Amino acid sequence: MSPIHSIILAGGIGTRLWPLSRKLYPKQFLRLRSRSLFQMAWERARLLSGKDGITVVANAVHRYLVKNQVEELGDTLGEDRLLLEPAGRNTLPAITWAMEGIRGSGETAVVFPSDHLLDASVVEEVRAAAGLARDRLVTFGVKPTRPHPGYGYIRPGEDLGGGYRAAGFREKPDEATAARLISEGCLWNSGIFLFSPWTFFTELGKYQPGIAAAFAGGKPDYAGLPSLSMDYGLLERSDRVAVVPLRAAWDDLGDFGALYSQEPHDSAGNAGEAEFIDAHGNYVHAEGKHVGVIGADDLVIVDTPDALLVCGRGETARVRDLVEWYDGRHDPITQYHVQVHRPWGSYTVLEEGQSYKIKRVSVSPGKRLSLQLHRHRSEHWIVVSGTAGIQLGEERFVLAPNESTFVRAGVRHRLGNPGQVRLEVIEVQSGDYLGEDDIVRFDDEYGRE
Repeated sequence: MSPIHSIILAGGIGTRLWPLSRKLYPKQFLRLRSRSLFQMAWERARLLSGKDGITVVANAVHRYLVKNQVEELGDTLGEDRLLLEPAGRNTLPAITWAMEGIRGSGETAVVFPSDHLLDASVVEEVRAAAGLARDRLVTFGVKPTRPHPGYGYIRPGEDLGGGYRAAGFREKPDEATAARLISEGCLWNSGIFLFSPWTFFTELGKYQPGIAAAFAGGKPDYAGLPSLSMDYGLLERSDRVAVVPLRAAWDDLGDFGALYSQEPHDSAGNAGEAEFIDAHGNYVHAEGKHVGVIGADDLVIVDTPDALLVCGRGETARVRDLVEWYDGRHDPITQYHVQVHRPWGSYTVLEEGQSYKIKRVSVSPGKRLSLQLHRHRSEHWIVVSGTAGIQLGEERFVLAPNESTFVRAGVRHRLGNPGQVRLEVIEVQSGDYLGEDDIVRFDDEYGRE
């Protein structure tokens, strides 16, 4: 059996899980459990392909989120296996780019979404379907549990031995149609695919010759590519598609209704940490806060430090509409959390006013920020824990806990962590402009000059 290469698609933004999911820190990187969904996808792929047999396709702005989360698992991801999309163009261009990297290898490729909850037993099911994938595009179908209008449906046809010919597709039908499709034996499309490079590029050249030609010379001009899903662009057109029923537990965690279904419930159907009095069927997520729900039914309550969502549990798909409304107003609430992750660690905005901002800056061991200056603000750093390596102009020194320094506007400076434990610093900014774009970088280890 030929080796199986794993492709992890990590480019989604999870708008229906706002305010937990933000565009710069989307749902696949959130630690909804002990690890993020992306990390769980990496672990599944590592079981199947080994750590050197994985390619990740991600949005360019998530580069260091991907690398940092892989490193947290004790692995590294080489630059040749991290493909960074400058713009989102859906799954078919992303898969094509990754497939180009193994085109002549003789490997079979499996494609895993990074934002789905999936049992690790899928690894054996993928291995078992490898024979069927030699000359077919294989997708894995999930037995539906309810009529869900947000999923795609696949109709199994003739038995191929280990799977079925895909006899038809239906994308996101209304609820009544979904119920009928389920009664006729249709499966949900899981978004997991398996195929050989030869089969993939043969069918791509036949049905999407423009995309095939665009990638033939390497990475194309992404802005000029059409936005096409794997399903619509290829699977629904090809006559060489097979569907394999998936036995492993699967959920796409697409909205808060899906999160609710995965959480333990009390006797009244409530999920989450709260005190419920005469309340039924509610979902609450509010870390670090006391929450009381009285006399309310079927609500979703999600509280974060800078945003609160309250909606009916049957309306969770409309959270995307709310995000689009905020985006139309150019409101950054859809972009950032109060905690913002950087390749060197993170910062959290604790308080801000007209001419000041207070942050907690956390720097990982051995990491340092860029050598930089600010034109409009000064900064006062106070070390809370760890050891801070400081550069101010030509001066270099070390600060211990409870020690501090002042960084005047216009002075080149750098903060680093030379120690073995995380560095925590309180940063007080003051000035006439406090935007994150008031940074002039002179030296940066992360390619951001």
